[in-house]
Amino acid sequence: MTTTKRDKSLIVIQLTGGNDYLNTVVPYGEGRYYDSRSTVNIPQDRVIPLDGKVGFNPSMGAMKSLWDEGKVAVINGIGYQTPNRSHFRSMDIWHTAEPDAIGKEGWLGRAIRDFDPGGENVLTGINFGRGLPRSLACQGVSVASVGDLATYGLFPDVEDEELRMFTLEAFARMYGNTAGRDPVLNFLGQTGQDALHGADILRTAPAMYSSSVEYAPNSLAQNVKSISQVFHAGLGARVLYTTHASFDTHSGELPTHAKLWDEVSGAVGCLMDDLKEHGREDDAAILIFSEFGRRIKDNGSGSDHGSGGVAFLIGGAVEGGMYGEYPSLAEAEQLEGDLRSNNDFRSVYTDILEDWWGLDAAPIVNGQFEKLNVFRS
Repeated sequence: MTTTKRDKSLIVIQLTGGNDYLNTVVPYGEGRYYDSRSTVNIPQDRVIPLDGKVGFNPSMGAMKSLWDEGKVAVINGIGYQTPNRSHFRSMDIWHTAEPDAIGKEGWLGRAIRDFDPGGENVLTGINFGRGLPRSLACQGVSVASVGDLATYGLFPDVEDEELRMFTLEAFARMYGNTAGRDPVLNFLGQTGQDALHGADILRTAPAMYSSSVEYAPNSLAQNVKSISQVFHAGLGARVLYTTHASFDTHSGELPTHAKLWDEVSGAVGCLMDDLKEHGREDDAAILIFSEFGRRIKDNGSGSDHGSGGVAFLIGGAVEGGMYGEYPSLAEAEQLEGDLRSNNDFRSVYTDILEDWWGLDAAPIVNGQFEKLNVFRS
């Protein structure tokens, strides 16, 4: 089921828990930052400067190298107009592109349905990790959720091939079409058939992949390695998704946040090296986002739920640089002690949908939003 057609794919890294924007893209040239963050701050001499005003967290060295190559877009002050500081609700808003109501479908699920309305490829969307992110959930769309690519599949522990084929045949009959079943059973039956169809295909990906890049042994890096294996196997995956946690740094933030960003930056650096080694760095874009930022003032050990965050788009086809103004830390400009969002997250989605994938964004993101023009024309 491999293909030589070089479709453009999106790789999503979700930073679960609310990443601290202020300690990620650090406004080290702004005195108000240090006044507000008397304890939980990044000293000026440790910031990796991007210019005379802001710089990366010192754990983001690999991403700084990509920034220097013009492949990192920093989307400042991203969020939505009326912030919600609940992890679950805010992430749901990002997943469904619906801030004002409870959305029924994920924005990426809708995109997958547009790519493949007939559901011909059950591997168009793949999540690497447990569960299924709401952004990928959509009626009529099958998404594989892979815990461990090396052992993924149906009954992979059955070593005898004849016995395994017998077991798979029984599974297929169990989930086969049966007239008169109710809609729930029909849905489950289709899900089972799709799982049966996709599982063994995915198991072939590691054997089809070779690379000199060595990924770190942490869970994110290994998920990103699996993403690279599947992407380079040419299975037609257009959305490859994973999450990393926990960015909910109410206490002990400095060492925790540093470790998390060391893992994220390192995994992204390896992935980009992998793409470049295979001549594919213009065929994949990486989106990194979190549900919200943290409060401007620290709490002595960490920082609490806030608004106004940062997102990143990374890739060979990305026009690197700063997008949007860094939100003001002036008290008069704050939103109840938080940074005020000045870039709607659906603008970034619109860039991806229209300029990266050539889809009609409005029905997917529930409206018209001005693009940031992040991709090279």
